[in-house]
Amino acid sequence: MDILKLKPVFKDYIWGGERLKNDFGFESDLEKIAEGWMLSCHKDGKNLIDGGEYDGESLDKVIDENTKEKIAGKRSLDFPYFPVLIKLIDAKDNLSIQVHPDNEYAKRVENEFGKTEIWYVLDAADDAELVYGFKEKITSEEFRKAIEENTLTDVLNSVKVKKGDLFFIEAGTVHAIGKGTLIAEIQQNSNSTYRVYDYGRVGADGKPRELHIDKAVDVSKTEPPKYDIKPMGETKDCGKYKSTLLTKCDLFTVNHYEVAENITLDTDENSFNHVLVVDGKGQINDTQFKKGDSFFVPANFGKYEISGCCEIIVTNI
Repeated sequence: MDILKLKPVFKDYIWGGERLKNDFGFESDLEKIAEGWMLSCHKDGKNLIDGGEYDGESLDKVIDENTKEKIAGKRSLDFPYFPVLIKLIDAKDNLSIQVHPDNEYAKRVENEFGKTEIWYVLDAADDAELVYGFKEKITSEEFRKAIEENTLTDVLNSVKVKKGDLFFIEAGTVHAIGKGTLIAEIQQNSNSTYRVYDYGRVGADGKPRELHIDKAVDVSKTEPPKYDIKPMGETKDCGKYKSTLLTKCDLFTVNHYEVAENITLDTDENSFNHVLVVDGKGQINDTQFKKGDSFFVPANFGKYEISGCCEIIVTNI
């Protein structure tokens, strides 16, 4: 099977902006694009193949029809459905303060997996901040009281962000992306989100957006985050490219490459690769690409070459 180019799925939320249109050149009838789902087999938005033998077919259908193990890799068999979802997020305004359940709770209550994710900051305004856990450990009762008395922001940990920061958002971590932030998000393939606080905003129907207080109190770890806000690995200068390990865990491994000339990567029987172009232009084998392009490299594909002057994020499981 050839490398598959994917069409993004776009989402229009009230906090989104215009950068995914203006900076990445995405075309959409939506007035603004809050999120571009760059790798998704989720029921709420599935990527279609752009060109080639499978043009117009959904990625999940192609994987299922060609045997999951052969296309997504042997590790995909550890999951009942495609394991990851990858997004670009443009936060023109603050996202709601929210939390995601872990696997046990989500499977029992939402009939899907939980959601652990990472955020890699692609760009941030000088005053950009986000919420990442709590300032200090509190009880669940104190958490609920802070919500009810509208003092939640007083106990949450607010962090200034800059380009290149990496946040590991383990399921149960209360969090919120702040305005002026452009992020690449790699997450479990889940859309279970419990909204805790939304700044009193109303949705398109003119009504306040739903909060999920009881579920949020059930699943939240009411303590400071335990991870540094930086990539797991140091940047290695390999001459024709620079390589940085962003995250390696039991759910996914994510690397960032800054390519000056070329780099050779590969897939084996264990996993696919997803290649997301976050800056610049070049080629993947003989196929031209530009900023915002997204490619699925099947398991067992072997070696492939990225050439040009570009930044890419490569994810496998």
